[in-house]
Amino acid sequence: MTRLSRSALALATLGFSATILAGCGSSSPSAAPAPINAAVIALPTQTSPNWWFPVISSADYGDSNFQMNVMMYVPLIHISKTDGVNYNRSLAKSVVSNATGTRYVITLNKKWHWSDGRPVTAQDVVFTWDILQATSTGASNLPWGYGGAGSGGIPTRWTSVQAKGTDTVVVTLNTPSNPNWFIHNGLAQIVPVPSFVWNRYPHNMIKELQFIQSVANSPNNAVYRVVDGPYHFDQMVPNDYWSFVPNPQYDGHRSSLKKVTFQYETSAASEFLGLRNGTINVGYLPTSEWKARNQLSNDVMTTPYAFGFTFLQPNYNPQAPGGLGPIFQKLYVRQAMAMGIDQPAILQAFFHGYGVLENDPIPSRPKTVFYDSALSKLIYPFDPAQGKKLLENHGWQMENGVMTRHGVKLEFTLLFISGSQSAANIVQLVKQDWAQEGIVVNLQSGPFDQVLSTAQQSDPTHWNMAFWGTSSWTYEPDYYPTGGSFYLTGAGANQGGYNDPNMDTLIKASYAPGNSNQIKNALDAYLSYAAHQLPVLWLPYTPSFNEHSTNLHGTVKTYNPITTFMYPNYWTISNSPS
Repeated sequence: MTRLSRSALALATLGFSATILAGCGSSSPSAAPAPINAAVIALPTQTSPNWWFPVISSADYGDSNFQMNVMMYVPLIHISKTDGVNYNRSLAKSVVSNATGTRYVITLNKKWHWSDGRPVTAQDVVFTWDILQATSTGASNLPWGYGGAGSGGIPTRWTSVQAKGTDTVVVTLNTPSNPNWFIHNGLAQIVPVPSFVWNRYPHNMIKELQFIQSVANSPNNAVYRVVDGPYHFDQMVPNDYWSFVPNPQYDGHRSSLKKVTFQYETSAASEFLGLRNGTINVGYLPTSEWKARNQLSNDVMTTPYAFGFTFLQPNYNPQAPGGLGPIFQKLYVRQAMAMGIDQPAILQAFFHGYGVLENDPIPSRPKTVFYDSALSKLIYPFDPAQGKKLLENHGWQMENGVMTRHGVKLEFTLLFISGSQSAANIVQLVKQDWAQEGIVVNLQSGPFDQVLSTAQQSDPTHWNMAFWGTSSWTYEPDYYPTGGSFYLTGAGANQGGYNDPNMDTLIKASYAPGNSNQIKNALDAYLSYAAHQLPVLWLPYTPSFNEHSTNLHGTVKTYNPITTFMYPNYWTISNSPS
């Protein structure tokens, strides 16, 4: 939600959209300014990196963890700002497919080395694939599962991944596939680790996964010292900061910054104060501080849109509390709920008119070739009276202020992230408007990591609906924006347990090869179906209100709205604001 990240619930570090964001205790009025030639980056509110191995578990599939991986490891495929492939920054020098898109020959660029001097090899790619494959099977005996399972055909479409010598990997699929889709969504998920460091149990995958899990949140462990990315992990203080120093052996663009620190945030006031006094030089403007933005006289605000969407996630599982899983499965119920969401009011009241109305998984901003203009108007515009009538037409009746049918009440708890006034404002308005339809919502907040770990299908008995904040999902690693990561039955980021054979068919059809018109039509068919079927409840999509100090250069130029990653190794700092 990539990650909810998201995937993948996607709360991009730099691109976390318009939420009340926070600073830790070090962001106080007396704190010293950020040191020269270093960057201090504010993390999303109450969000901690907690999984450092590049194959990220479904319970920890968030953008902050992806960002940490980018600091230390080079991906097999680097996705560019225009959603293309940049082979200069990829481990792969080239990828050549056969005519049917079932065989891919990957040639590695020999320039890349691990920080101990050893070359990155095909065996490192194969080992990392072995971990991806094992954690994507859904087997009940696995210690943990991969959050990207289902996207890029992982694992069912992949027949074999073989090393041919030290520099060549051959991937074979069992189904003809669109090479653009497979390279973006399949191969791009492989972020190799050094197999000579990590392959502790070559004949026992369960022990290997248990070992990875045991060190996943221990970045000081020796296994993380050998990297091929631009930075080495430096040090951490839990719930305070995580810092990096340059990797002097990096074979790409080396960092001129001496240190990069990601700082834990707990309150909007202290994060804003950190920006104002210079202890944070990359952060974001809390919408609650909108009128005070002129106080950030040494900062620049930008409003980029990450490639993603925002939504409320129903829990469709029959074991969900109150018997509401099967109720949410009914399309007319979701239609009624969509009619109770006032998207224009959300944008005007909470985001100062910034943002776009959202109707399907691909909003109109940022502009991409994937957007379907035929879906520009809301299919279910705000009309709570019509929503209530729709419920009544299906036998629901108001009893003590709650719509009730056959003893089941449309009353449930909505989990949402704490520390974000924007998130709190949105759910309060939705609660108020749904009440007009007889839908009663009890609001419960918690830190992002807690909401993400709770709202899973591994134990569906503790939640009914979840909201991860604006930019709930960004498209990584599903850079070719099909629904395989989150709407395909059994997908790793399918937190709601959505299951629709027609949706599955349309998603898989969008993977198929064809001419440009056939490929576009297949994706549009999926988008139209998703827009009408409401696998999630769409919310308006908003930009990030990013701030960076005027003496820090390159943050805007190098920010990638497709991956939502920051690349501090391309940043520079001048001695004084400019």
